[in-house]
Amino acid sequence: MAQTQDLNDTIDSDDDFAYEEVDVSGDEDDLGEDEDLESALMRVRLQAAADVEIDTTKPLIKKRSENVDDFIRNFLLKMKMTRTMDCFQTEWYEKATSQELTPEDLSVVADVYQRNQELDNQVKALRAELDKAKEIAHKARSTWDKFRKERDFHRMNHQRVVVEKKQLIQDLRRLREHLKTYEPTLAGLEYKYNIAMKEKSMAKLQADKLTTRAETLEQQLKQSHSLSASRTGGGMGGVDETNRSMEGGRKSQTKMVAMSAAKLAETKAADKSLTAFQDRENPYFNLVFDAQQADKYQLKKTYKAHMAPISALALHPKKSIVATASDDNTWKMWTIPNGELIMTGEGHKSWVSCIDFHPRAANLCTSSGDGTVKIWDFAKSKCVATLSEHAQAVWGCAYHDSGDFVASCSMDHTAKLWDVQRQKCRLTLRGHVDSINAIIFQPFSNNICTCSGDKTVSLWDARTGLCIQTFYGHLNSCNHVAFNLRGDTIASTDADGGVRLWDVRMVQERLQVNAGPHAANKVALDRSGTIMAVASDDHSIKIFSADTGEFLCTLDGHEEAVQAVVFDASSQSLVSSGSDSTFRLWG
Repeated sequence: MAQTQDLNDTIDSDDDFAYEEVDVSGDEDDLGEDEDLESALMRVRLQAAADVEIDTTKPLIKKRSENVDDFIRNFLLKMKMTRTMDCFQTEWYEKATSQELTPEDLSVVADVYQRNQELDNQVKALRAELDKAKEIAHKARSTWDKFRKERDFHRMNHQRVVVEKKQLIQDLRRLREHLKTYEPTLAGLEYKYNIAMKEKSMAKLQADKLTTRAETLEQQLKQSHSLSASRTGGGMGGVDETNRSMEGGRKSQTKMVAMSAAKLAETKAADKSLTAFQDRENPYFNLVFDAQQADKYQLKKTYKAHMAPISALALHPKKSIVATASDDNTWKMWTIPNGELIMTGEGHKSWVSCIDFHPRAANLCTSSGDGTVKIWDFAKSKCVATLSEHAQAVWGCAYHDSGDFVASCSMDHTAKLWDVQRQKCRLTLRGHVDSINAIIFQPFSNNICTCSGDKTVSLWDARTGLCIQTFYGHLNSCNHVAFNLRGDTIASTDADGGVRLWDVRMVQERLQVNAGPHAANKVALDRSGTIMAVASDDHSIKIFSADTGEFLCTLDGHEEAVQAVVFDASSQSLVSSGSDSTFRLWG
């Protein structure tokens, strides 16, 4: 109370005493004896905080936190509110003495900057955690996207496998049904084979008997000659018997001579037919023709020719006539450009796959899915020969430039050379391991070119039946081959839409053209050999330069896949046919 009295005396005095700001961090020994326990504990805590060890290398200056009363005093002194401060001190110490103040009232004042720093540290920590959470979320989203894509990929793959499985099941069922249709044929072939073997054995036995009989007759003749020479006056009975023996021997010898003459004549005729394969010069080799302006062609006329897709075309070698082969088991001849029907051929039991005119236009040949090749005579207006040694469907046929031979190719992996006059197979070409899809003769030569589902193009010698060259490069099944008029370039197409030109003399690929992605069904070269037309599965005809491979134009007009295309040099036009059962004239 003495200190309070002193303060009151000080306040009441009118002297000019200058009050100073209370130093909170200083020594507090001037506190009165009436200081309570809580204030003492607070002072001890503050003193302990002030005595924290400081680094000797770099001293730290730390601001100590102020008590509430000291903060108010310092504020009042700073604002020079001395009377207000005296009233505050009087009331504060009265309350402190009467213990009306709680420990919260005596606590220190929080430092705003320190609090802001703590809050900033908390914000930084939260932001770091947020960034980590975002990164984890991003990784989780990436992983989820990856799993979703893998799921979609596996789902698509599964669907594709299911579709392929269904397709394979359908193919297996179809093949089984197809096999059932061939079982009678196989049984018939086996029966024919057994009969042929029996006939061969019988013929051999008959030949042995005839040989033995001839030897016996020769011995009898010798014996009769010796007896006639030894006897001078024998009886009439012996002479008659000898004469009968001699007469029988002469008849047998006459018969054998006639058979030998017939075989010799047949052999000479066969040898004579081989003259068609003698080396000769190509009359077009040194000629130069103008290229057809196929890039400027427009659709002129459309002809509804058949009731099913038209798979092949052939131009008459002398007149403006085109022949069409269709899946409706028939072939027809039409005049162009009038489109008048001249002739219809019916006789095949399945679709007609190919057609070709005789070089002298006397007849034509057709191939069919019934495994036969037929020769049709225009004068007789009927089929004059049926060649049926292929075991499966025949895909193509072609005449030799002499007209004496026809070549055919089949699904049974073989190609055959037929003698038209004798109506017999002269050669069977074996070497492809898949269906042979097209066949053609090299112009004015003895070579045959084939293309197959085994992705190869092969060149064969028709005299020996041997493969002389195989061209590799196609990535899918080959559909068609064609020669230029000079005979030094082969054009081939495949199921991917790829077209390749091969140099026959250099035995290498000369040019590659992409007409895809749809299949390229047929290819044709104009008379100059510089313009190439490709019949495509995308309902169009694509025109390319055969020299550079440059794409020139597309001829659109067919409503379905284009199956065949040929150049008509006489009218400077182009003829095409397709699965829409029409053939069209472009010019």
